Amino acid sequence: MTTGIRAGDAELVRTALETARGAPSTGDVPIGAVVADPAGRVLARAHNRREALHDPTAHAEILALREAAAVHGDGWRLEGCTLAVTVEPCTMCAGALVLARVARVVFGVWEPRTGAVGSVWDVVRDRRLNHRPEVVGGVLADECAAVLEEFFLTHRE
Repeated sequence: MTTGIRAGDAELVRTALETARGAPSTGDVPIGAVVADPAGRVLARAHNRREALHDPTAHAEILALREAAAVHGDGWRLEGCTLAVTVEPCTMCAGALVLARVARVVFGVWEPRTGAVGSVWDVVRDRRLNHRPEVVGGVLADECAAVLEEFFLTHRE
C-alpha cells in the first residue's frame, strides 16, 4: 500500500505549494492540491476556499477532485490519477479521494490533529473499503510546514 516516492511526486507537491502560496488572502488556510492523470499531466489545481465561499466542503482536495472529474473523461472516476496536496487530508477529503477511485495520494506535511491517511485515522487503508489508494507522505514536508507556520503566525495569537 505505502511505497516510496516516485519520479514526479515532488514536482506535484511543489505545484500544490505554488497553488497554496498564490491563493488570494481570504483568511483561508493556505493548502493547495493538484490532481494529475496517469501520465502525470495536471488535470486540476485548487486551494482552500472555505472562508471565501462560506462552504465547509471547499477544501483544496475537494475542489481539485471536482475539477479533475469534470475534465478527466470517466465521469466521477479518477482511476489511475494522483492527488498531491500540501497537508495530509482530513476525513472528508480522504473519503472523497477513496470514492473518486484516486490511485495515489501524495502529500507534504503530516497533520497530527485531523489527518486521515495515517496520522489520527487511516480512512484510505480501511480493509472494509473496496478501494485503497497508495499513500506517500512527507514529500517536501519542511516547505509545506513553513507555509502553514507563516500563515498561523499572522492569523492566530
